[in-house]
Amino acid sequence: MDEGMLNELLGRFVTDLGATIGAGGIVVGHRLGLYRALAEGPATPEQLARRTGTDTRYVTEWCYGQAAGGYVERDADASTFSLSEEQAFALTDPSGPLYLPGAFVLALGTLRAEPQITEAYRTGAGMGWHEHHEDVFTGCEMFFRPGYLANLVATWIPALDGVGEKLAAGGRVADIGCGLGASTVLMAEAYPRTTVTGSDYHEGSIEIARKRAADAGVSANTRFEVAPADGFSGSGYDLVATFDCLHDMGDPSSTAQHVRRAIADDGTWLIVEPIAADTAADNMNPVGRVYYGFSGYLCVPNAKSQSGGYALGAQAGEAAIRDIVTAAGFTRFERASETPFNAVFAARP
Repeated sequence: MDEGMLNELLGRFVTDLGATIGAGGIVVGHRLGLYRALAEGPATPEQLARRTGTDTRYVTEWCYGQAAGGYVERDADASTFSLSEEQAFALTDPSGPLYLPGAFVLALGTLRAEPQITEAYRTGAGMGWHEHHEDVFTGCEMFFRPGYLANLVATWIPALDGVGEKLAAGGRVADIGCGLGASTVLMAEAYPRTTVTGSDYHEGSIEIARKRAADAGVSANTRFEVAPADGFSGSGYDLVATFDCLHDMGDPSSTAQHVRRAIADDGTWLIVEPIAADTAADNMNPVGRVYYGFSGYLCVPNAKSQSGGYALGAQAGEAAIRDIVTAAGFTRFERASETPFNAVFAARP
């Protein structure tokens, strides 16, 4: 046995164990507004507890744990804790362009299904998206929405030749697998002359999406329906969009064929997927690790719960997506943009 390699493994273990249990503290900070209150200015645990109406002893432990993890700053001389500008930017605004706690809400919600997923590993059974804890739905939106907010209207749609102009003039958009409607609302806000139809097979998500659209004041140019990805209604769409969901489907080929039938002859299919290389060797990195982890709990089980026999997983890669799209009759396929977490493809008839 190589003692150096063993110590390296133990170091990785300590880091991972701290991150795993630390996720709970980050979600506590999210739910109780501890980060937002700390952004008001340096505070002792007692002062922070008063700001948030929480218990001083618990908040003391939270502060030290967060400082040890690098999520807050500690001034040992003054016995206070604070947030740097960067920490405040990333930890305090759920509606902003970056909100890290949302990812931990998603992760902890996902891990609630461990007994069911362990059994699924034994039996090969699936577990549908709708069977997960509600934190999976809200956490997923908090995890992905900042990326959509920063890129969808500013970068991704402008990268699609002629699409932005069509939507500005008044077009038709189908947002498939819209979840809680974050992407639907963003497009409806940016293009008030365009009608955006969001669809999802999960009725609970659609109910929330309708409320989110109403709260945002875009009910007049949005519509929502409960429908599977290969059964959404309408045709002649200028833009069809699938955001981080094609790989979750049990039959993405059937979905691609339905999109081809529903899209206008000069329309575009915007396909946003988790960033991934075509080979597993090139996915052996921190982002790949995150996506493989979520894929084993969410993406593959959901696909296996549906008919079709596919289970692409979150690290399917560009070649696998291209094969499905071109087999459905799309003649043009390209990578239009990317971020550290997403690859953005455009397909046209």
